Amino acid sequence: MTSPPSLRDLYIDPSNAWAFVPTIPNISKANATSVSPPEPAGQAYQWSTRPTRNSIFELSPSLDLSEPSGLNASQLFKTVVASVVLQYTSTALVNPWEVGKLLLQVQWVPRDAGEPQTEEEYVEEEYEETFSDSDNDESYFADPHNNTTPKRYPAPRQTDEQGYVIRRSVLEEGTRPEYIIPVGSVSGVWNVIKRVGRFRFEGWLALWKGLATSTLTEMLSTSIQPLINQFLQSLFFPSMSPFHQPPVLLPITSHILTGFILSPLDLIRTRLIVQSYSGRYRTYTGPLDALHKVLRDEGGLKGIYFHPNLLIPTLLDSALRPIVSFALPGLIASYFGASHITEETHPVAWGCTELAASCIGLLVTLPIETIRRRLQVQVRGTAEPIKGCVELRPAPYNGVVDALWHILTEERSDIPIPHRRRRRRNSKSSKGEKEEKEEENSDDEPESIWKSTGLGQLYRGLGMRFSASAIYFVLNLIVSPEQTDAGWVEI
Repeated sequence: MTSPPSLRDLYIDPSNAWAFVPTIPNISKANATSVSPPEPAGQAYQWSTRPTRNSIFELSPSLDLSEPSGLNASQLFKTVVASVVLQYTSTALVNPWEVGKLLLQVQWVPRDAGEPQTEEEYVEEEYEETFSDSDNDESYFADPHNNTTPKRYPAPRQTDEQGYVIRRSVLEEGTRPEYIIPVGSVSGVWNVIKRVGRFRFEGWLALWKGLATSTLTEMLSTSIQPLINQFLQSLFFPSMSPFHQPPVLLPITSHILTGFILSPLDLIRTRLIVQSYSGRYRTYTGPLDALHKVLRDEGGLKGIYFHPNLLIPTLLDSALRPIVSFALPGLIASYFGASHITEETHPVAWGCTELAASCIGLLVTLPIETIRRRLQVQVRGTAEPIKGCVELRPAPYNGVVDALWHILTEERSDIPIPHRRRRRRNSKSSKGEKEEKEEENSDDEPESIWKSTGLGQLYRGLGMRFSASAIYFVLNLIVSPEQTDAGWVEI
């Protein structure tokens, strides 16, 4: 039996196994300075080492997580503070418009708001000439020409069981609570902003109600939604390349989950804005007090998350917005035969498509948002009703469909105009009947569906949203360069 051959000659040093640079021959120290290393044969490519732009306008320091020392706590603190200040400032700039829009959405304007008179009604009766011994002295000094003057008696007012006068209309000054802004023009958000600022129980500082809650909601929404989207992508498509676009269902689902998680904050924000700003009639002293009372009186976490009046409108509102943002622009582009338009190849055309999709989507999302605000104002369980700064519906809604039906059928969308006072007479003449008929015919003018129904109530703030979309489109055209950097370059 022969022994195996030796493997000593087949040994290779591991340090030289993957060496691509040719080895330099051994040269003496005297000639080492005159010999230069060989130049590479071809051009080399590598990823760019440029520092990334600061995410918050160069106010936050760059955080280098690759250093062995780890994360710098002071730099992280500065970044968080700068981000909070920027978010708080940007939210404070738009908060007055959000307050005005929300108050318009929850304001209840019944269809018969203009019919009851603000002045007191009187019943007129014809003078009946009577004679008695007790009236001889008074009749002696009375003017004989005033014997035919009818007597006026105030009409009796209907009262409740406790003797209080029942409020017949939202336009009555005597029965309107002092903390409620009188129902006036409902034509626009700017008009509501002025009326809130000039009302004695509100004031200009009331336009920033719920500012801290709105800032916290925006910050958490922009932070949680990308994390949920990445988690869903890694869960369902772990092997997807970063150059491939995930299905549109993933971002829509992430927005729905984010809206569901943050729905208590949105509920608290709505109630803080709607309640009276006066400390005498205020229901909640702040966000923490509102959260504590809602959890205590309205069913705890189960009631604040899973009550049908809160869960269904939250899911609808959170789903329709991303659907409009992600799916509708592509559908509009394909409908006009421009399916090849993308954000990278045709930025201006794609911006026009997004603007059209945003305006069309408001026709669907704004009514759902209005119904959600109306249902958020309603209290449940043992909670006390909110004393709102605007007129609220006295009877609660029973759900999304019930709220939609009652808004359309029992409300009006124009400015309530009181009719002229008409006196009731016991004795009627032919001339008086003709005048009353002429007045009735002049008052009975046909009204459009937009004014006589609550259709306009479902689209409060529509003009403001259109303007905001147009301004955003113009700013993108001005600020964004025509040729954007691809993110990595060739050297």
